[in-house]
Amino acid sequence: DYEPKAVKAYRSGLLKERVEQAREELNSCKICPRDCGVNRLQDKKGACNTGRHAIVSSAFPHFGEESVLQGWNGSGTIFFGMCNLRCVFCQNWDISQKKNGWELKAEEIADLMLKLQNETKCHNINFVTPEHVVPQVLEAVYCAVEQGLFLPIVYNTSSYDSLRSLQLLDGIVDIYMPDFKFWSPETSLKLCKAKDYPEVTRDVIKEMYRQVGDLVFSESGLAKQGLLVRHLVMPGLVDEGKEILRFLAEEVSKDTYVNIMEQYRPTFKVGVGETRSRGGFTKYEEIDRPVISAEMEEMRRHADYLGLWRLENNEPLTPPLVELM
Repeated sequence: DYEPKAVKAYRSGLLKERVEQAREELNSCKICPRDCGVNRLQDKKGACNTGRHAIVSSAFPHFGEESVLQGWNGSGTIFFGMCNLRCVFCQNWDISQKKNGWELKAEEIADLMLKLQNETKCHNINFVTPEHVVPQVLEAVYCAVEQGLFLPIVYNTSSYDSLRSLQLLDGIVDIYMPDFKFWSPETSLKLCKAKDYPEVTRDVIKEMYRQVGDLVFSESGLAKQGLLVRHLVMPGLVDEGKEILRFLAEEVSKDTYVNIMEQYRPTFKVGVGETRSRGGFTKYEEIDRPVISAEMEEMRRHADYLGLWRLENNEPLTPPLVELM
């Protein structure tokens, strides 16, 4: 049977060591690439607008995740509030760009994790948008494992992470699920206000792969350990998407499990508009439409051409007979 990394790390003492190291990082925060340097131990806030304690917006069994994560009981998602990116099309802008949730201590987040495990029988614990709260995540994981958590940990990220954060998570996280959004610095600057996003994400995904390798499964088809990469196809940005797929095939692994996503819809600032400091007023007209089927087909064909063969197909998993009896 698979033993989650955090359980092993707790037993060896590594998890406790990482919690102490991560907590010290909050003293002059460089947990993400924004490198704000504020003292979050004193509840100071930088780009992520989050101080000493993580903001949790919701926690529930999610049935809209990848089939290999949600299984038949759901993925135990914990959505963190606020974000270190400023995506103009964010579908969760009401929690990523506004404080909409509760500041919770590690013990309280651990309690949510244990309820997702023991009461709703989720298959994993899925931290959504954790880039800016890695120390708080580690504190909560320690508390939860101490009280009996035995599920794999999913790190569900926009990929705007620091390599230091990933070093702290090495040996703790079972499944990394980065979303690689854009290839060019120009697009990234305009659409998520982080020009270095592509460079950061390439380094981040390589490090994640070094830690956990290709995605592996249980006998019933549930993901247990490895890398799962998402790419949200954007209108008019298929060429950038193709570069992202090429990077995965040539610089990571042709066995990378990839979810080519078609959920994009114009929302938040798109179609409404905003005044940018240097670019004047814009409604982001170039992405003010849904993705069309031809764009999705072109992306899937390119993945096949590159030899990327492990693509998410959204086919529901069937519970083993022993769980049905």
